[in-house]
Amino acid sequence: MIALIDYGAGNLTSVRKAFAAIGAPIVTPADPDDLARAAALVVPGVGHFGATGSLGPAWRGAVERRVEAGALLFGICLGLQWLYEGSTEAPDVEGLGRIAGVCDRLDEDGGRLKVPHVGWNALSIVRPSRLLEGVPDGAYVYFTHSFAAPVTAETVAAAAHGRAFAAAVESGRVMGVQFHPEKSGETGLRILRNFAAMAAGS
Repeated sequence: MIALIDYGAGNLTSVRKAFAAIGAPIVTPADPDDLARAAALVVPGVGHFGATGSLGPAWRGAVERRVEAGALLFGICLGLQWLYEGSTEAPDVEGLGRIAGVCDRLDEDGGRLKVPHVGWNALSIVRPSRLLEGVPDGAYVYFTHSFAAPVTAETVAAAAHGRAFAAAVESGRVMGVQFHPEKSGETGLRILRNFAAMAAGS
């Protein structure tokens, strides 16, 4: 089963609909202990990094145990940022720390660029990955965010808004996207299909 974690910081309805559209229904556990049966975990989210503080010790511990036991972990937008050590948006809130680095605010470049970065932007594929299999270099996806993760060794696709940032990451069983696949047309559905296929085989 694929578990969608609801911590009060995302539009879960659109994510559920997207997974249903590819024939991969998901469940939303009410209790951290319910994650014990999940083959894959999805952490969505929009808005302020401080909202991830709702993922307290019980949820964090349950997520960590499932990943260590072989489950996949997939972060979407704010959920991707939570995979890192933290964000300058909320310095007192710790991220999961599965990927090294800290998320930072995008640069407005002296007013030339608007932040938040909202709309369609192209992906620059950095290296092959299971998550982005079949997604061509230059494919457009839908973003809405003010903060972003740095480009590191875990980055499988980058995008740019004033500066380059990590648009998709993959590190073993931990992966995520800064954009919204549920709002990114066929490219987004392809990514969700890839994730669901990995979950089915895990």
